Amino acid sequence: MNGDGRGGWYDESAGPLVRPYAITNGRTSSGTAPLDLSTQVMALRSGQEPTGVSPEHLEVMRLSRTPMSIAEIAAHLQLPLGVVRVIVGDLIGRGLVITRSPSQRPADRPDLETLQAVYDALLKL
Repeated sequence: MNGDGRGGWYDESAGPLVRPYAITNGRTSSGTAPLDLSTQVMALRSGQEPTGVSPEHLEVMRLSRTPMSIAEIAAHLQLPLGVVRVIVGDLIGRGLVITRSPSQRPADRPDLETLQAVYDALLKL
């Protein structure tokens, strides 16, 4: 990583020096379950740094020492969400990170009436 937080793959005047598809070897999916923006990623503790992974994989692991969402990781690394999803999927496959997705059960979502009440209250502010 450079001091500017963008890593060695970015040049201020030229932009990205490595295209996102090159970071993922052209893959758009890692074959794991779909990862949404709010999926929390947490690196598993290991005595050694893993071998055979890219600098981007290592950066994701460093960032996710404390739980961090896919969106936050993408923002920190200034990488497209799709690239981060593939990298996280790779790390899941190697057993280096775990993820926790928000509940998708309809019962956990607020009903339309509640959302309308919140919206109306915000409009009155």
